Amino acid sequence: MEIHFSKEYIAAVVQALFVTVLWSSSWVIIKFGLEDLPPLFFAGFRYLIGSFLLLILVFVNPYHRNTLKNAKFRIWSLLFLYGLVFITFTQGGQFLALSLLPAITVSFLLNMTPFAVIIFSFFLLKEKPSLLELFFFLIALIGILCYFFPFSFETLSFSGLLVGLGLIVVNALSSILGRSINRGNSLHPLLITAISMSFGSVILLLTALLSESIPSISFDSFLMILWLGVVNTALAFTLWNGAMRTIRAMDIAIINGTMFPQIVFLSILFLDEIPVLNEWIGLVILLVATFILQFNRARISGKENTAKTLDKRTVSDRK
Repeated sequence: MEIHFSKEYIAAVVQALFVTVLWSSSWVIIKFGLEDLPPLFFAGFRYLIGSFLLLILVFVNPYHRNTLKNAKFRIWSLLFLYGLVFITFTQGGQFLALSLLPAITVSFLLNMTPFAVIIFSFFLLKEKPSLLELFFFLIALIGILCYFFPFSFETLSFSGLLVGLGLIVVNALSSILGRSINRGNSLHPLLITAISMSFGSVILLLTALLSESIPSISFDSFLMILWLGVVNTALAFTLWNGAMRTIRAMDIAIINGTMFPQIVFLSILFLDEIPVLNEWIGLVILLVATFILQFNRARISGKENTAKTLDKRTVSDRK
């Protein structure tokens, strides 16, 4: 089905791009906030506020309330698991990594996630990678070697790199789990986000209280937490879910691809993180390899969804 770029479609694209700007700016705000706040407490507080506001949107809607009321134990278990992986481990790990590494390095590591997804999908979902995916996997490895050359731990934290590598793993697992939940259930994205985020943020905050000293929150730190929780989490996820109802999969891949260069630009501008030549080469190689991989997967997914829609219409016409 051909999509005409109407005013509504363009508005949805602009809305989604605005969300990526909010999410990219989070990295800078987090780096500033980590100067006073411990990472797990910071992350837990942020997502607890965000989940609370999203839950309000859920419970004021009779349809969402009824859906939750009739949800089976299996659904609640999956949402709990997703919250544990996506919020507690992934987001908590991101804040922890940002406390140990430069923002550009953490972003670089996270952009290796699509290649980790390929590996896990092969072993967990029996999805064989295409030759094109394997080719760009090798290209990405070249980018990684360029970025970290000459592999010295004098400028980078070894523990930070370990956290970053673990972050790639849990982020890949959360992508696979999130895809499975969204495909296998008819739950609204708002429900999935609000409930899983609530579970994950509570566990994350409890972990912080057990492992970190409770900080004295300054007014500036409180404003950062509030902004991240209200604007960059609750509002951003709401706008994103609304835009995703309209935008094609290929365009979503392009929009997602803008976050990496945005984070690099903002980190240079506000955090004085200036990559050297080999890091620039690695960043560009990984950016191109990741973008083409994501775009190709979105294109294939779009064709499969179109084919399924046509098959359903054919069956309906026969009836």
